[in-house]
Amino acid sequence: MNLPRRLRAAARAYTAPMIAIGAAAGAALALAAAAPATAQSGPPAGCTGTPSATWLNVVVEGVRNSNGLMAVTLYADDSSKFLVKHGSLYVGRVNARAGTTRACIFVPKPGVYALALYHDENANLAFDRTGVGFPAEGFGFSNNPATLAGLPSFKSVRLNVPKAGLTTRITMKYP
Repeated sequence: MNLPRRLRAAARAYTAPMIAIGAAAGAALALAAAAPATAQSGPPAGCTGTPSATWLNVVVEGVRNSNGLMAVTLYADDSSKFLVKHGSLYVGRVNARAGTTRACIFVPKPGVYALALYHDENANLAFDRTGVGFPAEGFGFSNNPATLAGLPSFKSVRLNVPKAGLTTRITMKYP
């Protein structure tokens, strides 16, 4: 195609800066891609419990509704205190969210722990049971052990927390 001399000059004048801008943008993207991602330096906002350098992210799946609270109970690596009244290290509570509820709980230090959760739908701060003692609210345990024949063994719920920021997934079971 044969363009008049003025149009060719105008096209060159327009194209040269666009190429320079494109090159600069490409260089900026390359630098951004080469930069290391910043690691999370601390716990997420809303982490519950006595602050420490170690925390555990808990993703609770299968939450049936957004009523009430999700209680996350932390137990030490001691089978004699598991599910015993006043046997826990801490109970953290977050607002329940239908589908998936996320929580963060501080643990004293890296080590082995156990988690027991319940969906406190009426927010009375207690795990409600039926008249014959069966659960009346949803529940779950670390490692998602089978609970058809009763409470899980302590061995089946033990969870190793080697460092801060570990994420564990727990699926709720409802009566």
